[in-house]
Amino acid sequence: MERKQKLNMQTMTLEQKIGQFFFPAVFINDTEENIQEMERLIKEYNIGGLTFFHSRASAATNYESKKKVEFNDDSFQRLKDLIVRYQKCASTPLLMSIDAEWGLAMRVEKTPQYPYAITLGALPERKKDLVYEVGKQIGLDLKSAGIHYNLAPLADINNNPHNPVIGYRSFGSNKEKVAQYALEYLRGMSDVGILGCLKHFPGHGNTSVDSHLGLPVLEENLEQLLENELVPFIKGIENQVDSIMIGHLAVPALNDGKETSATLSKNIIESLLRERLGYDGLVISDALNMHSVSKLYDVKGQLEWEAFNAGNDVLCFAENVAEGIQEILKNASPERIDASLDRIMKCKQKAGLFDTDSVAVQDFDFEISSQLNRKIADYCITEIKDKNSSILLFDAKNRERLAKLSIYKSINNSFFKTLATVLPAPEYAVENAADLIETTIKENLASFDTILISLFIPKAKPLNKFDLEDTVLAFLSELFETKKCVLYVFGNPYALQVIPNLEKTIGIVEMYQDFNEFQISAAEQLLEDKKGKGILPVSITGV
Repeated sequence: MERKQKLNMQTMTLEQKIGQFFFPAVFINDTEENIQEMERLIKEYNIGGLTFFHSRASAATNYESKKKVEFNDDSFQRLKDLIVRYQKCASTPLLMSIDAEWGLAMRVEKTPQYPYAITLGALPERKKDLVYEVGKQIGLDLKSAGIHYNLAPLADINNNPHNPVIGYRSFGSNKEKVAQYALEYLRGMSDVGILGCLKHFPGHGNTSVDSHLGLPVLEENLEQLLENELVPFIKGIENQVDSIMIGHLAVPALNDGKETSATLSKNIIESLLRERLGYDGLVISDALNMHSVSKLYDVKGQLEWEAFNAGNDVLCFAENVAEGIQEILKNASPERIDASLDRIMKCKQKAGLFDTDSVAVQDFDFEISSQLNRKIADYCITEIKDKNSSILLFDAKNRERLAKLSIYKSINNSFFKTLATVLPAPEYAVENAADLIETTIKENLASFDTILISLFIPKAKPLNKFDLEDTVLAFLSELFETKKCVLYVFGNPYALQVIPNLEKTIGIVEMYQDFNEFQISAAEQLLEDKKGKGILPVSITGV
């Protein structure tokens, strides 16, 4: 891609400088009319960067409506083309950002997907190099698209099992491990030239409200925050993290008892993060379209000014660019504007935006991603419960009375296929609750003593019990009560908390992901009777 020389900071007008603070959302699968409108904004206001989403319907607050997300196999090519097109409009090179916590696949079809942070958190500390490799591979994938800045990873400590939005996105509940693994992920990205971001300051883990939809409140005082939530951020600051994202969450103890969002709080950004913790890097707001803050002000541009005034350098998903620039121009000092601009320019410099030599970038490699996922699978297998379950499954006397049952996936899954030659047994599937009514599966299973169950958790988020249907849960409960059951769980371990009668099972193995690599790894571990090397990264009740 052709590189442009930066507009000299000294020759920019104040309005052009302020334009650099705005990172509006852009949508890969958008209309030509909307694309041209963004090109106009870039040219007219000297915007600093863009944040990419798949489509308007896919943005977390369902940006315009509850429209269904339509998939597009050409999204990756569209992303690359849009980046080139938008850069051509910019008089100052744009810093291209995306939230790709578990890879480009979080936003873009037909691109590599890596395990969730909770899965990486299950790795033993001696294998933290695999977290570094994930950061590196995600960085290379982003680079192949023309993205410079990943709004990841989370530094949130997930110490609330009922958290509706953090959960699987956090490395776990151990503050030291969260800090260590977040730094490994950042180091991997940094080594291939991609900027990273620790989020959501001062810590979104111990909350029970989704900040896309409402304002979570942290009840901790400063001493408690310093002891726990802030530890990963402090370690990040000590290691010169590129940026820190401020979360839309209130901490009354830091705001004279008021429930003010951290993104709008000078006490939290200026007093705590800048002065007390000594951070002088880039501060970026969480998305300003999120309902916890987006509806606070009637006057357009007021939210952008309040967020900037509180101490944010970058206004992510800013919806009122023209009005926001005017509000900041009217109210901010030239010194404060220059300080934020300097931080943004340092990040652009580090990302290579002002390099005159273009560097050839390779497309991503699915084979390398698959090999990495398989290594992670091998080391994260977590045996939650084992009452000689392998002996039970392999004992010759039990072979005639053994069945395999797949829940929420057909019998043509990689777990069953890998087991088939060594552990043959009749195979059954319940792909949804209707199967329990429309098939004779209950009668078919009645004659078996032992059942090997592979449970594929439908959703990673806890909403509606992870989409585990009540009829299916009741069916599992009855099986656990009446049969010798060994359960393999492919999905979020927090789902175990909504499954009844788990204490009646003979064995439980947690696999975290449903990737083929994880299914094959689980089957081979079972066939070889190897002990799982993973460590449950969060506390689970009821198991």
